[in-house]
Amino acid sequence: MREKRDIARRDLFAGAAAAAIGAVGTQSQATAQTLPWDLEADIVCVGSGAAASSAAVSAVDRGATVIMLEKQPATGGTTRKSSGVIWVPNNFLLRARGVKDKRSDCLKYMARMSYPQNYVPDSPTLGLSEREYKLLAAYYDNCSHVIDRLRELKIAEFQEFKLFSINEPAPDYGEHLSENKVPTGRGIAMSEGATDFNMGGSSLLNAVEAWLKKRGVDIRTGHRVTAVIKEGGCAAGVVAETNGKMLRIKARKGVIFGTGGYAQSAELVARHQIALYGACARTGSTGDFIGIAGEAGAAMGALHTAWRTQVLVEEALQNRALGVGAFFLPGDSMLVVNKYGRRCVNEKRGYNERTHAHFYFDPTREEYTNHLMFMVFDDRVMGMLGGNYPFPEDRRDTRFLAQGDTLEELSASIAKRLAGISEEVGGVMLDPSFPAALKDQVDRFNGYASTGRDLEFERGLHLYDRQWHRLFSRARPSTKYPDNPMPNVTMHPLAPRGPYFAYILAAGAVDTNSGPLINENAQVLAPSGQPIPGLYGAGNCIACPTREAYVAGGITIGLAMTYGHIAAVNALKGS
Repeated sequence: MREKRDIARRDLFAGAAAAAIGAVGTQSQATAQTLPWDLEADIVCVGSGAAASSAAVSAVDRGATVIMLEKQPATGGTTRKSSGVIWVPNNFLLRARGVKDKRSDCLKYMARMSYPQNYVPDSPTLGLSEREYKLLAAYYDNCSHVIDRLRELKIAEFQEFKLFSINEPAPDYGEHLSENKVPTGRGIAMSEGATDFNMGGSSLLNAVEAWLKKRGVDIRTGHRVTAVIKEGGCAAGVVAETNGKMLRIKARKGVIFGTGGYAQSAELVARHQIALYGACARTGSTGDFIGIAGEAGAAMGALHTAWRTQVLVEEALQNRALGVGAFFLPGDSMLVVNKYGRRCVNEKRGYNERTHAHFYFDPTREEYTNHLMFMVFDDRVMGMLGGNYPFPEDRRDTRFLAQGDTLEELSASIAKRLAGISEEVGGVMLDPSFPAALKDQVDRFNGYASTGRDLEFERGLHLYDRQWHRLFSRARPSTKYPDNPMPNVTMHPLAPRGPYFAYILAAGAVDTNSGPLINENAQVLAPSGQPIPGLYGAGNCIACPTREAYVAGGITIGLAMTYGHIAAVNALKGS
């Protein structure tokens, strides 16, 4: 039944894609088909981030010629802003240590995270449709081989991803689930260049790009692909615009898209997201492949999905292209409440899952109760952790910061800041009960901090909470405050006297992960469920194989590189 519903949705989107999503006009495509080819190669890779770069490596490694087209002035896309961590089940380091990362166990973990509403552990497909199951299986079956080959080609060497300053293995985001039999050790990073969260992605891409250039790959920036050219129902090439010219570029074996999501398209965000105020994706993430694939006859998957993070709403309203999001909320004497002054989430939960709490809908009030949240903290946190984003290093930097000497004054300051952005956030206001409720909630939180047990959200109960808290709540050397003496390192009572501070949080994203459906061969599918010959997709521009499940740090790049590789292999095989 689920697959039939998928087909019905695909039929709808295939017919509506060009009109509803803003696809490239058929006139330019038809005109391009009357012209001779300007360039040609076995494989045309569109984009230059992890997905397209991995596809190019796998194609060249098999003797193919490749042209890579990037619309931006520089290569790399959002991957260059990433940590470069790759989540690799059954990787070479695990194998060397004798750790058995069994296929069946790993697939259960991914299925449990990706499709909790359908997951049936005793089902042959774990309760998923056949296509969904095969997508997860293809990831497990190929990911470690992609990394092994990068090492064999001496493109890069890798080490276990450890939380940098505390030098301990990073736990998966669902490490506490019973299905996760290998909760640490699947994440890897480059041995050189990945010294913090801002360098790894660039280091990885620099190494790959140098290898590709040495082997004659034609990498072109400033080339915006606007259409797929089809001959006899097959994707035969693309139209690319550069410096006012239109080029026809032939792909003898296949066209592989790895162009990123649509998080920087205000139009598509407004159409498909409940709320997405800003994103860390590069400005080129405008969802080009959705329209292009629609014109090429592709079926769309879910278009509302994303890799999510909270953001400071006032910062995002100034510029939706963000340098960083509120991935990890630092601080122990800190809690997050909604407009009713009530906590609504485990503040130390992973950024993707924590952001979903913004979408809770109250059917009686007819509202998204947590549309905006308020990160409340005391002077101890400000003084101890200044410089850990979003806390300013200099407390005189009060941009986006509400403050008050008492919780009542803090409530008034928050209300004033909300009034200043009212038209841009749907008129959210604090409920009249907020000041009293906030005081009650702080008292309750302080009790939890004293006993070490959060009776509402189990903050600090699991390894993930504690490890990532230690990394992102590092005291500055000059602090006058002692280490947290409480039984739960993630919680400390807020001070009985102010000043108190707050940031306004909203739903944002790293990028969306929505687009046309693919199969386990990375082939883009038509509404019939059959592949469109010659057309492939990987990364954030296609409907994500794990849907919205951020199973661990590195899953985004892992999926991109693995399905880029799968696309190249199958394009060269003609399947």
